[in-house]
Amino acid sequence: MRPMAQTHTPSHDVLRIGCGAGFSGDRWDAAVAVVGTLVAQGGPSALIFETLAERTLALAQLQRRGDPGAGCEPMLERFVAPVLSPCVQHGIPIIGNFGAANPRAAAERLQRLARSLGLPALRIAVVEGDDLLTGLDAGRLQSLLPAHLNGRTLVSANAYLGAVEIAQALREGAQVVVTGRVADPSLALGPMMAHFGWAGDDWDRLACGTIAGHLLECGAQVCGGYFADPGVKDVPQLARVGFPLVEMHADGRFVVTKAWSTGGCVDTRTVKEQLLYEIHDPARYLTPDVVADIAEVEVRAVGPDRVEVTGVRGHALPPTLKATVCFDAGWLAEGEISYAGANAAGRGRLAGEIVRERLQQIGLKHLPLRIDLIGQSSVLADDAGRWHGPVQDDGGGIHDIRLRVAASTGHRNDAEAVAREVLALYTCGPAGGGGVRTQVSSRLASDSCFVPRDWVRPTWSFVP
Repeated sequence: MRPMAQTHTPSHDVLRIGCGAGFSGDRWDAAVAVVGTLVAQGGPSALIFETLAERTLALAQLQRRGDPGAGCEPMLERFVAPVLSPCVQHGIPIIGNFGAANPRAAAERLQRLARSLGLPALRIAVVEGDDLLTGLDAGRLQSLLPAHLNGRTLVSANAYLGAVEIAQALREGAQVVVTGRVADPSLALGPMMAHFGWAGDDWDRLACGTIAGHLLECGAQVCGGYFADPGVKDVPQLARVGFPLVEMHADGRFVVTKAWSTGGCVDTRTVKEQLLYEIHDPARYLTPDVVADIAEVEVRAVGPDRVEVTGVRGHALPPTLKATVCFDAGWLAEGEISYAGANAAGRGRLAGEIVRERLQQIGLKHLPLRIDLIGQSSVLADDAGRWHGPVQDDGGGIHDIRLRVAASTGHRNDAEAVAREVLALYTCGPAGGGGVRTQVSSRLASDSCFVPRDWVRPTWSFVP
């Protein structure tokens, strides 16, 4: 990719880190412009892929149970293939949590990908130790869990590891580091620790690196993706939105920017929004590596699509690690049907009432039932059907309604009964229903707990 007019002098005092994905379903081509920018700018750099959400990991654990070679990011080759050759050629290490429940399987797939691209064998490191189902005995694990999980069938239990093992692998020459569950910012902090030689108790610098990783971790969000609101917060060329890069200095100062020749924007507003994203206490952002404090952070525009962040402070790391536990939560029944034309909202409400009454008649009145009228009340209604939004009119101005009925149950037969009642609305009334879709699926739920740090033994190793 030909760079834009702006140029920045390469310096080994600066490490550039780009983000190629913010979640498992992200755009496969996003990393191409990021790597093109890193190559054009020169100097030391790294590329991260963040593809692992809590539910994604639980599903990966289920896949691995059925197939020992599965359980990692299903679109791994799609993400990495477009950028692997230039990254190897220009010495840009790739760090990704696309190992999910099976980092070694991901490493093997990446090695096969390298061969198919005509590349020499890669030095691929895997980080392991996050899986508590295999790492802890049942009694110890049970002692950590919330009381309501007693007797539940656990699907996954994974601790959030930190950046230390990533940094160690990179120092030993890893070209790719594959992890399972690590804290998202640690993907970026690891290469910073390796490059600058930051100590494990250099709390201020570790906090700066963690916050830089936090700004990178969600991909295009900081470049205007999650910020855009037409007419209120306009973002240019959002269909071509670029993915972010961070330019980190040895002293912890950093600049947030984005891939050249892409749409979107990076300004003080997008950075501030992403800074606060998923942070409950700005003065105590707990991570496996450090407790980061952004209470007095300063955000300053230093050029087009360039924002400098300073003033991050750090405190000693917490004595525990967060763990996410996913468990079998029974079955989910879903059914939808549309009503259009005059009194569409009234017919939709009647259809929902019919389904509720029918379930009572067949002995399923105990089921928690959610009824949404999409187009009138869905996002702001709760699972009991109570409306929490603005006062609505009688629906006379609404001419297109989609009724959605959902129920959660421990028994598949009950879930199928709910789906059948929605299907029966076709001819059992009210008038004019169409486009029925129903689905019954197994359901996962999650909760969190804390693990004493010394109970977890993270490791890293090269995969042949």
